[in-house]
Amino acid sequence: MLDALAIASINGVLRRNSWALQRLQPHAGKTARFDFPPLSLALTVLENGEVAAAAAAAPQVTIALTPGVMLRVLARDEVVWNEIEVTGDTDFAGAINHVWRNLRWDIEEDLARLFGDIAAYRMVQAGKALDHWRAQSFDNLARSFAEYWTEEQPLIARAGDVERFNLEVDQLRDDVARLEKRLENLLSRR
Repeated sequence: MLDALAIASINGVLRRNSWALQRLQPHAGKTARFDFPPLSLALTVLENGEVAAAAAAAPQVTIALTPGVMLRVLARDEVVWNEIEVTGDTDFAGAINHVWRNLRWDIEEDLARLFGDIAAYRMVQAGKALDHWRAQSFDNLARSFAEYWTEEQPLIARAGDVERFNLEVDQLRDDVARLEKRLENLLSRR
């Protein structure tokens, strides 16, 4: 059931992005398995570039994701691609990677079919506002932790304190050098 819903959703997005279908067509008949515990999804590319549930055939490429990595992939974190374990056909994996990175889903269009244009627009706007609130909340939380660790429980040094420390170290070094020079002068006079 979940596989059928995922496949229908993927094909719907692929149909709206014809370039993606064209990019996958050369890999028709190949199977990719996506492992993100506790789920696993195996998809076979069809002749037209769409995907279908894979038969029992061994996959040509396996892409393993942890739940944390999967969330970062969905958030479109570009750095996360280095943490994904990929085995098998590198050309096929490269095509999947290219499609995923460049594929855009017009969620408002899909919601409009279910709920109508006005409701879909409002849902998307609410989602954007919620995402903005989430980003702002994380930023505020990070700033609060930084302030706490610099002011209340000094775990992190403030930039001004580090600069002052460096100046004091330089001053001490210069003072020691002058003292050494004076000692040398006094010893040489004896």
